[in-house]
Amino acid sequence: MGLPLVKKWVDAQSDQMNKIAERLERIRENIARACDRVGRNPNKIKLIVVTKTAPVESVHQVVRLGCTDLGENRVQHLKQVVTDVEEFIASESQKAALPAKVNWHMIGHLQRNKVKQVLKLLSTIHSIDTLRLAEEINTQAGRLDITPKVLLQVNCSGEPQKYGVPVGAAVHLAEQIATMPNLKLAGLMTMAPLTRNKDVVRSCFVRAREIFEEIRGEKIVTNQFRHLSMGMSQDYEIAVEEGATMLRIGSAIFA
Repeated sequence: MGLPLVKKWVDAQSDQMNKIAERLERIRENIARACDRVGRNPNKIKLIVVTKTAPVESVHQVVRLGCTDLGENRVQHLKQVVTDVEEFIASESQKAALPAKVNWHMIGHLQRNKVKQVLKLLSTIHSIDTLRLAEEINTQAGRLDITPKVLLQVNCSGEPQKYGVPVGAAVHLAEQIATMPNLKLAGLMTMAPLTRNKDVVRSCFVRAREIFEEIRGEKIVTNQFRHLSMGMSQDYEIAVEEGATMLRIGSAIFA
């Protein structure tokens, strides 16, 4: 590659990095404004950067910018990007102030036969939606002598194409998971419909919060049960207004 082409490539990379920094700043400002509207503390909300479609350099950039919670949808890509980020931090840590580690979140559907492959890589699994999956994670965690945080995914929209336990079965499944010794049931996760109708989106998040409060009220969980993972690039401000403590945002950062 000749020098003019190298310069163009470097300039393009620098421009993309600046755009990512600007988008992150805009998202944090929007979160803060949403918190102001409902009297919440923005420091109580965790931004999970979803890396599933992002180029490697863009993932490196969000790490450089201090993002320590990253989320993935698919097992195979998770394994690849975890290795890449670990190598990046190890190679660059003496040149720049980078976080010592990154917390990885499994936010997509997890098949039981893939649990063993990824359990040690994850800090939190957002997508438990069946008793059999919970039992498999509990069994594998026991063998590894770890106690991962897990969230119960609830299908609050009622869409047949979405994963998640039905609303009417959520409390009972939470009760069953809470008895498993190798899991920390830390809250609920839901996904709103992809629609421009904000009332439909809000009603989904309201329902998730109601189920969350019902489970806490039943006293079947410990005080670790405190997270509502809801809100993505298109609806995170509504999610904040309705009580989200974890936001899963990708395209609004990397688009």
